[in-house]
Order: sequence, then structure tokens, then C-alpha cells
Amino acid sequence: MTESATAPGPDSRPLPATAFPAFPAFPASAAGLAPGAAAAVAPARDPYLLYLGRLGSTDSRRAMRICLDHITRMLAGDRLDDATVTGQGQPWHHLRYEHTAWIREQVDQMDWSPAYRNKHLAALRGVLKEAWKLGLLSTDDHLRAVALAPFGGHREPAGQHVPDTVIGALIAACDADRSPAGVVTGAGLRDAAIIAVLDACGLRRAELVALQYPDYDRARRMLTVIGKGDKQRRIPVNSFAARRLEAWLARRGTHRGPLFPRLTRGGRLRTAPDGRPWRMNPQAVRDILAKRTEQAATTAVRPHDLRRTFISNLLPQADAIMTARLAGHASPSTTLRYDVRPDEEARDAVERLRVPTVAPLLPDMPADQPPPAAP
Repeated sequence: MTESATAPGPDSRPLPATAFPAFPAFPASAAGLAPGAAAAVAPARDPYLLYLGRLGSTDSRRAMRICLDHITRMLAGDRLDDATVTGQGQPWHHLRYEHTAWIREQVDQMDWSPAYRNKHLAALRGVLKEAWKLGLLSTDDHLRAVALAPFGGHREPAGQHVPDTVIGALIAACDADRSPAGVVTGAGLRDAAIIAVLDACGLRRAELVALQYPDYDRARRMLTVIGKGDKQRRIPVNSFAARRLEAWLARRGTHRGPLFPRLTRGGRLRTAPDGRPWRMNPQAVRDILAKRTEQAATTAVRPHDLRRTFISNLLPQADAIMTARLAGHASPSTTLRYDVRPDEEARDAVERLRVPTVAPLLPDMPADQPPPAAP
């Protein structure tokens, strides 16, 4: 769904007992075949585990695991929200084109966006490719099984554009987090820096928590980020975010370790036995924003909303190629899908277009020649 986006929740409705090609390998089929017809696949040769293991981020693994588990439950005739049924240990290599075509029909019936339906097909193709690489699936059967047409259609980008007033309110909530002595707490300083960096640099959650102290060049105000696919990029930090970072680093110190570590309830750094600060997990970033939005009494803001806002704000200032590079996208077409600028901006842009002069054409006047100005 993606990094994202967030995947929609599983449909809790039971699947209809649609006629399904004979496929006795999964626990049960939509046609009601007996369970237990095939032994579980060993973990070392499980295409499901190998496919998920090669994905580059926790969020990607979670999203594709959800898709594959949905497909497994479709094949088993179970409800899509039955967490006891997963794709692990299933003989994916038994799938043939008649099965994958049936799966596509089931996915097409779901009330999901075209992008989310295509994500299920991508997960299916990925696990079948692993089965082929393991020698469990012949080349011919693999090519036929993955020859599925993508879903067409378009939906407006998910998420929201976060106004500057809301960003300011979130950081003000961090500044209001003070000790009995009236000093901003370590959590307040860290969270304000996190929000400022997310807004100014458009990082993914996993990229933010992976930052180490040496990754920030304080003299040049540059962050070195490792993104999806282990790709490195450098992102300039604007003066506002740099001030917030400096305030946090004055409290954090200059020792090595995560740039944004975990803190104790008292606001001190949590350290490992070797003395290094503990790294946050990506979910902690979401929790921080949930906490600060509640304190600021604003609408809910998610980390990816700040990424969308960064891209939307940057597109009018830079070309799509530069924006894609800073966002860590392989293609500018992906970047353009993140544009969530408010409708008011589009309306203002349209209003700035030229206005035609209302006047009849004079004799022998070419149609593309403007009429003379009114006296």
C-alpha cells in the first residue's frame, strides 16, 4: 500500500462459494475440497518466506504479507480477516494459470482501489517467481501463471496535505512538554525535531529511525539517507528544521548511535549494555505523531501525510526529476501520485489563466489574431 501507503483493512464478509478449479493443495478450496491434502513446505524452501525476506523494508514485508494471506484465505474459502490462515508453508508451486486467473477474479470483486488490487497481483507474481527460482515451478508454468492483466482505473491520492498551521501546532505541543522546572523535556525536543525533519525532508518512517548521528552533516545541513532498495541519497535540511535539530542535539549529545533514539519516561536516552542508544522502531514515529496531534487538538496526522505534503510543496519549486530524487523514488511518475495539494491551489492556478476578450471578429481578421482593444 503503500511505503504505503496504509493497506485497507481486510474484508470481514465471508467469501461466496464460487466454483473453483480443482486445487487440493491448500487447506481447503472455495469448492469445499478436503483440507490437509498436501504436506507443508519446509521453511528453507518456502516461496512465501523467501519472497517476504527479500523485500527491502518492514512496511513492504507487512503489506505484501497481508496480500498473500488474503489470497491464501480466498483459496481456502475462509474469511479474509481470519488471522489463523496464512500463506506460510503453503504449496504455492502448485498454482497454475487457471488458479491465478480465478484469484484475479476474486480480487476484482473486492471493494479495493485499483492500486491495492494490483498490489495483490504483484505479491502473487513475487511468490511464484520465488517458487520458480527454487526449481519448484517450471518456466512454462510460471510464465503462464503470472500472465495476468493489471487492473485499470485511478483513485485520487490517499492521505492529506498538512497545512503549515497544523505543523506549527504540532511543534508547539512539543514545546509545551516541560519539566516541573519549566524546561522543555527531552521527548519534547526530540519529537519537535522529528516532526520538523519529516516535514522538511519527506522521509519514510523506516528511513527516519535508521538515521545515525554521523548521517547529519551539521556544517552543511545535509542528511544522508538509506532508502528502499539500499539506495543512498542526500537531502538538504532547511533552516527551520536545522534549528530544531540543533536544539535536540544539544540535549542528546554528539555520541554515535541513532539520531533519534528511544527515551525513558524521564526523557533520558535508553542505552544498550554497550552504552549505545537504542533505536526506535517505525511504529514509534506514528505513535509520536498520534500523541502530539491529540495534544495540539488537530486532525489526525500520519507520518506519510508529511511525506506527501513535502512532495506536494516541492513540486511547484523544483522539477519532477529533482523532486523524485529527493523523495527517493525511482520514477517521477511515482512522485506525481503523491501530489495532494489542496483544491484551492488548483482553483487559483486556473483563475490565473488568460481571459478571452469578448468581441466579434472584424472582416478579414484571422481567427488567431486578437481583436483591437476597446476604446
